[in-house]
Amino acid sequence: MNQAARRIGRTLALVLPVVLVLSGTLAVTRVPWAAPTAESQVLTASSDTASTVAKARAPHEVLRDKLLLELQEKNPGVALTHLQEAADGRPSLAQHCMAIARALGEAARKKYGERKAQSFSRPVCDTAFAAGVQSH
Repeated sequence: MNQAARRIGRTLALVLPVVLVLSGTLAVTRVPWAAPTAESQVLTASSDTASTVAKARAPHEVLRDKLLLELQEKNPGVALTHLQEAADGRPSLAQHCMAIARALGEAARKKYGERKAQSFSRPVCDTAFAAGVQSH
């Protein structure tokens, strides 16, 4: 009788967690997460519309965001210097240099005002920084 109890105990120890997990998973797949509407919104475990792949950002967007943050933390002069270095170091970024410099000019105007922002102007990417400061 002792061996039979052990066998039953082992079987339950192996089967019970599987049953609990499966029953919990199946219960969650049919829980409505919103108020009932004409179309029933239901969360399913295998949704075809779910996307788990995050889109990678373009290098020029990453650079722009980094330089805008740098402008806020330090000053536009530092950001413009790093923009010039990045454009010189990676020729693929050169085509985006004017747009980034203009964005830096706009951010500098918002932070420092038009007059002080113009004092940081440099010949980086033509006059795009100055144009950004002037834009309203």
